[in-house]
Amino acid sequence: MDLAGIKIILVEPAGSLNLGSIARVMKNFGLSELILVNPQCDRNSTEAIKMAVHAPEILANAVIVDTLPQALQGCVRAIATIGRDYDGKLPIENPCQAFPWLLSESDKPVALIFGREDRGLTNQEINYAQKLLSIPTNPEYSSLNLATAVSICCYQLSQIAENLQPQNTLTVESASIDIVEPYYQELESLLLSIGYVYPHTAASRMEKLRHLYNRANLTTTDVAMLRGILRQVKWAIKNHHRIDIQ
Repeated sequence: MDLAGIKIILVEPAGSLNLGSIARVMKNFGLSELILVNPQCDRNSTEAIKMAVHAPEILANAVIVDTLPQALQGCVRAIATIGRDYDGKLPIENPCQAFPWLLSESDKPVALIFGREDRGLTNQEINYAQKLLSIPTNPEYSSLNLATAVSICCYQLSQIAENLQPQNTLTVESASIDIVEPYYQELESLLLSIGYVYPHTAASRMEKLRHLYNRANLTTTDVAMLRGILRQVKWAIKNHHRIDIQ
C-alpha cells in the first residue's frame, strides 16, 4: 500500500534539527507530504538540511500554512497524536489500533497530526481529528522527542500497510474535514441562537456532537442534507413559521 498520500502535519514546530530528522525518516518509509502549521523555525536552515541528509526535497516541498484547518483541507480522515493527559471523551488508541482505520482510505488524503514539542496540541486542535493516538511508553518517563514520535509512527504505518489486504467490499466516500467543519460552525451558531447551548457550555457540547458525527462517518451527501435542515430551521425561525407538533 502506497504511503505517499499520507500528510504529516506538524503544528508550530520549533526545532530545525527535528524538522530535518522528520524529513529523513519520512523518506525512509515512503512518505513525502509534510505540512507545517505556523512553523517557529526555518526549514531551510543549515541544521535542518544537514539532518535531512538525502531528503532535502521533502523540506523544500513542505507546505506552510497558518492554521490547522488549512493543513487538513481535502483530508477525509485525521488522527491527532498526544503525549499528555487528556480529559476529553475521545478514546485514546495505540498505532496498531488506529492506523488500519487511517489506511483504509488508501485513495483519499488522510493526515497524522503532531503537536508542539513543549506542549502538544490544544483541545481545540484535537477536535479537528476523528481519532486520538498515543504511543505506549514507560510511565516513569513517557515524554518522546517529536522526531522520535514521527519515526515510530512512520515505521508502524509501513508495517501495517504491508499487511493490509485489498478490500473488495463497497466503500463509503467520507466527507473531507473542510466540508464538515463549516457544518459544525453553522450548527453551533444555531444552537446558541435557540438556547440549546450557551457560550460557556458550547465547546464541551460541540465536542460531544463532533464525536457523534465522527462515529457516523459522514459522506458529502450527508453533510449537504444536514446543512439543508439547518437552513430550513433558520428560515422557519426567521419567518415565525408555525410548526404543529403531534
